Amino acid sequence: MLALLGITLVFGAVLGGYLLEKGNPWVLLQPAELLIIGGASLGIILVANRPAVIRKMLKGLRETFHSPKHTRRSYLLHLRMLFEVFSFARRSGGLIELESDVDEPDSSRIFSNYPDLLKDRVTLDFFLDSLRMLVLGASTANDLDHLMDLDIDIQHRGRQEPVRALSSVADALPGLGIVAAVLGVVITMQSIGASPELIGEKVAAALVGTFLGILLCYGVVGPVAARLDARCEAHTHHLQVLRTGTVAFARGMSPILAVEAARRSIPIESRPGFDEMQITVRREAKIPSTAAASTSSAA
Repeated sequence: MLALLGITLVFGAVLGGYLLEKGNPWVLLQPAELLIIGGASLGIILVANRPAVIRKMLKGLRETFHSPKHTRRSYLLHLRMLFEVFSFARRSGGLIELESDVDEPDSSRIFSNYPDLLKDRVTLDFFLDSLRMLVLGASTANDLDHLMDLDIDIQHRGRQEPVRALSSVADALPGLGIVAAVLGVVITMQSIGASPELIGEKVAAALVGTFLGILLCYGVVGPVAARLDARCEAHTHHLQVLRTGTVAFARGMSPILAVEAARRSIPIESRPGFDEMQITVRREAKIPSTAAASTSSAA
């Protein structure tokens, strides 16, 4: 919502100032300049990026205009989820009881209570794959820490690809505006013997190309790329929170201390207080009983 409001404010301020100076708004409507700049920008995207990156870019552009996913409330919910997982593993006598939950999260006694996490398959798979390593007993805490760090780094690089692609387009837009302006000057020179009014109109049309290139660069595409980068960093922070809590539990910390370690890794602006976290995990946590787990295993 803020992104849409910001872009509206950019265009409103620029056009409002132009109209305040008695500018003619119809002069800015130059379809040929838009065709040159827009078409060339699209061509740059197609040449410079793989189809997978273009799909990521389109998905990222949609997400840019949505509310942030990782808020104080979502972090609290995921801290509660970590507490439920760790407490169940500790009460049931071992991580092996989590095997069915890890293999079938949609019907899990724990994960089915978190529909937003189930929708975010990338984050869910990151956490479940890490738990699976513990369930199978295939790694030490240090090995798990290394694997989770590697996974986070790979995901971060993948999410940075559309950011770099958009930034490249933003960097090219002023140059494309100059290209459109130069072509307009060429057309103007062909009419050098015409009336001053006609030549003035053609020069104005040519300058609109430079105007559009600079405005789209610094007023739209550049800020959108920056916002997409911020969402990428927020996703990375969220994965780091899950990593910190999981590794702390793998090192032998109690569930509440492991969750506290995860809380400390949350960015300050979204970090819930210790008391708030305690109340949430103690009062709202829904830990499956060991009896239910035993029944499920027997079945």
